[in-house]
Amino acid sequence: MKNKQSHGLDIYQAKAWRNEHTNAGFTKVIRIAEKEIVLVSVETQQNVTIDFIDADLLNTALLESGCIGKKMILLWDLEHVVNMTYRYKKDAANLIYNSDSSFKAIIFFNVRPEFMTTVETFAAIVQKSTSIRIVDTFQEAMSAIDEIRSGNIDNEADNDETDELFEQRKKEFLAVTGRLSWLNMLNQNINVPSPEDPVYPYFKAIENLQSDLSENLHREQLEMEQIKNDCERILTEKTIQLNAQQELYKQLKRQLEKEKNTLAARIASQEMELTRVSTAIAEKASTLQEMRDLISGLDIDAEHKEEMIRTCESMIETEMIEKKLNIELTTTDSEFLLKLQKKHPNLNQRELRICLLVKLNYDTKEIARSIGISTRGMESIRYRMHKKIGLTRHQSIKGYLTELAVAQA
Repeated sequence: MKNKQSHGLDIYQAKAWRNEHTNAGFTKVIRIAEKEIVLVSVETQQNVTIDFIDADLLNTALLESGCIGKKMILLWDLEHVVNMTYRYKKDAANLIYNSDSSFKAIIFFNVRPEFMTTVETFAAIVQKSTSIRIVDTFQEAMSAIDEIRSGNIDNEADNDETDELFEQRKKEFLAVTGRLSWLNMLNQNINVPSPEDPVYPYFKAIENLQSDLSENLHREQLEMEQIKNDCERILTEKTIQLNAQQELYKQLKRQLEKEKNTLAARIASQEMELTRVSTAIAEKASTLQEMRDLISGLDIDAEHKEEMIRTCESMIETEMIEKKLNIELTTTDSEFLLKLQKKHPNLNQRELRICLLVKLNYDTKEIARSIGISTRGMESIRYRMHKKIGLTRHQSIKGYLTELAVAQA
């Protein structure tokens, strides 16, 4: 077990703030020491992929330890960390690239070989105002803290000129890659070396990639703008159509109300006329009955008396049929007449009434008596109505009207 105490610091015994990452299989731990050092580590028994930054946990730790607003030294113990999600990379890159970062130095240690390139990429994009170190052990991390405190903020060890140039090129390449991938910086200036330089193809490739990504982003923005414009146009068209349909609905509603009122007025008028006719018929029938009774009591020739009585009774029968044919219309009858009138506007009022009586199964003789014509005259009217309705030779008016009534229901 590594000795985690150095220079009187017992960092791993400091107060800890924890957040459990159940799905990722670890617990994030943040410790604050000497109001200057922030130690971040993970507690786990396996290799893990860290999933997201615990920004709230860090803020809570800084607040409760009285370190808000102070420039801190960040120690990142990466033991057991083999990868991190893209979300974590983006958030971490934004945190350390921000010029207002709360960290005056960032020190990574216990970095696994398979994770080293990712850590070096983070180190490459850190602002110059923040000292960055990558070391092997906790003891080396503590030594780096002493150097930073003493004012030695050089990030690189002494190397020969060739190694120094290689490390510089490597850092530039990783910085371009990190800013491109994690910070979406598609217009950064890439220092491409001369074509004779061995690393020229790599820098040229990353420059081409940045150009392609920028062009693709611009194309997607244009497509999104076109989609937005198309959606707005369709929305405008649909709104206009909806408004037109609503106006048409209002017009149809007003028209139906008008027709309803007209029909109601017509029905009321017909009911009044029906009442008047029924009353007149009843009075006439009563008078005929009185006349018949009066004739029965006359002292006249029996044959003449019988003939006069039969005439009275015939007239009474005719009046009763008339009264029967002028019964009050039902709602179904009214709807039938309205539909018939709309379908055949060329029919007059008498023909509409005849159609209703035909539909109600009154025979030709009864209908003829009702409208005051002979049976032969009634047959002539039915023939003309047959043509006006447009029936074929083999179609009957009664059958047609029955079908119309059934279709209405």
